[in-house]
Amino acid sequence: MSPSLAAIVIYPLKSCAGVSLQSAAVEPRGLRGDRRWMLVDEGGRFITGRQAPSLVRVHAEVGAEDDLRLRAPGMPPLEVPRPDGGLRVDSEVWGSAVNAADAGSEAAEWFSRYLDRPARLLYADERMQRAPEAEYSLPGDQVAFADGYPLLLLSQAAADELSSRAGRELGWRRFRPNLVVEGVPAHAEDRWKQIRIGSVLFDVVKPCTRCVFTTIDPDSGAAESDGEPLRTLKDYRRGGGGISFGQNLIARSGGEVRCGDRVEVIEQML
Repeated sequence: MSPSLAAIVIYPLKSCAGVSLQSAAVEPRGLRGDRRWMLVDEGGRFITGRQAPSLVRVHAEVGAEDDLRLRAPGMPPLEVPRPDGGLRVDSEVWGSAVNAADAGSEAAEWFSRYLDRPARLLYADERMQRAPEAEYSLPGDQVAFADGYPLLLLSQAAADELSSRAGRELGWRRFRPNLVVEGVPAHAEDRWKQIRIGSVLFDVVKPCTRCVFTTIDPDSGAAESDGEPLRTLKDYRRGGGGISFGQNLIARSGGEVRCGDRVEVIEQML
């Protein structure tokens, strides 16, 4: 089997349920609609599934005008228009400062009720500027509310090997990749430096370090009682920087990626 793109997923709201797509436009900040929205607390500190696991049960869809359509257990559906940017909030994502557009009181009340804690919804509009780590990026690179980089890639074989080692099916959804590649050996992506998917060129810039959020079941929002997948990953994927699984990408050209696209390795590590 030739390497190909098996799945495309966006997460419109940081830490929400993934939305599987057959195709997606690639923009400088990642896939169109991916992690352009984020929640913060009353002090402006960002809220993710690490502190609020029930966020994985929020289903968010991006509308034609970049509005956000929300569904969650026990909550009425809500449509949030794209903010005009007049009201802004200073926040940060893992120490990286952001100034983002506030989505207003209705969205804040909806999320505060769902999470049972004060929360406000922010949008990464054009005025918000945030660069990835300079060591792993180029001047002018941008990222929205993803942890550190615009896109995340994982091989299907890596997820399969993990499940085999753990003795049960863990899947790849809990790792929240944007792009899943099939037709390559497990962790082949660790050796890639530059790839092309369809017509779009990507730099493979840095391994993704994993945390406790991966132990949250993506359907129920409950923590895994056996500590998986971290319990197994620490035995064979722990290095100097922590437990790594998957690779961060930065697009070097625009275009569109589609499920079934050929994945071509342009440059590998020596």
